[in-house]
Amino acid sequence: MTAPFSDDPTLAPSRPVVRMRPKSNARAIRHGFPWVYANELVTDRRTKALVPGAFAVLEDEARVPLGLVSVNGASKIIARMIDTDPNAVIDQAWFEARIARAFGLREKIYDTPFYRLIHAEADGLPGVVVDRFGDVCVIQPNAAYADVHIEMIRDALASVTGVSCILKNASGRTRGLEGLDDVSMTLLGETPSAPVPVLMNGATYMADLTGGQKTGLFFDQRPNHAFAAMASKGARVLDVFSHVGGFSLAALAAGATSAVAVDGSAPALELAKAGAAASGFGDAFSTRQGDAFDTLAALREEGATFDVVICDPPAFAPSRQALDAGLRAYERIARLAAQLVADNGILGLCSCSHAADLSQFRAACVRGIGRGGRQGAIIHTGFAGPDHPMLPQLAESGYLKSVFFRL
Repeated sequence: MTAPFSDDPTLAPSRPVVRMRPKSNARAIRHGFPWVYANELVTDRRTKALVPGAFAVLEDEARVPLGLVSVNGASKIIARMIDTDPNAVIDQAWFEARIARAFGLREKIYDTPFYRLIHAEADGLPGVVVDRFGDVCVIQPNAAYADVHIEMIRDALASVTGVSCILKNASGRTRGLEGLDDVSMTLLGETPSAPVPVLMNGATYMADLTGGQKTGLFFDQRPNHAFAAMASKGARVLDVFSHVGGFSLAALAAGATSAVAVDGSAPALELAKAGAAASGFGDAFSTRQGDAFDTLAALREEGATFDVVICDPPAFAPSRQALDAGLRAYERIARLAAQLVADNGILGLCSCSHAADLSQFRAACVRGIGRGGRQGAIIHTGFAGPDHPMLPQLAESGYLKSVFFRL
């Protein structure tokens, strides 16, 4: 099999070439779309022989170069745009330049070292996610080329940020779709032996960087936590699918009188309790472990009501094939949650499903609220924070949306 191309500039003319099929959407690539799907690329013997992660020059059907791509024949996204310059040298300096640009933006926006540092295609590193937790960075290399060059990415990341610990998180559905393994490891420094305290929105969250979900914490909801907190002063709050207490801890920090966190994961709720204690409002915080749908129904049977209810479920529609079932699940959550909201209270509903756009998600929420016997007016629509930039040409990079209703 052909080895991945060495980026020695003297060897640049020997780079393999891959070509888009006739009538494929080369125009979208020219206008910034970063992916080539398997049915758009000529997959001859030479292309099939490329090792996953190899770099190649992408040409349109007329043999006009479009840029430099990484190729992975095991993925439906067979090529990812790496650089619009087909002769770009992909070395540590190249990675440092991309990381430094992203790092500079975050340093301007945030006054604490807790944020998403690299948001994949939108930050010029396709398939690569990096979250920063103070002196620790967690990398999710969700594309084959990133796995091939993980040591170079590690060195570039350490050089730009100065962090002393870098972890590789290989969990998640995306790596499986790319044909990659699920082996996580420590790339630099000592593995954290305890959860890392993260300061956000006036609260302290506990992030398990080695055994928690994703990289340990969801930074994307930070601005939506802040809005919910603003609306929670003096309120009784219910935080469903709470993970480590995202909405509930922010609400308590802003003056909520009480908060109940609901999640199916006992370890996540233990971290939420630890965060509440570290934040100084453990007495006002309680948890309920169990299935969210069952717990909402049980609370209804108990006659419970809350001034603010927020539901932040996992992706019910992770693909187009799952869209219809996912929208029905969002509708059901909205129906059950709406019945627990006090008169003139607030219901916040969130979706991280890129397959469900805002209008589809909002319509499902409105149907659910109506079927729950309530009426609502939208008071706020939220998205991910600026550390999760959206590439305009790639809808998937703008996956998160939240809609807040006054009922």
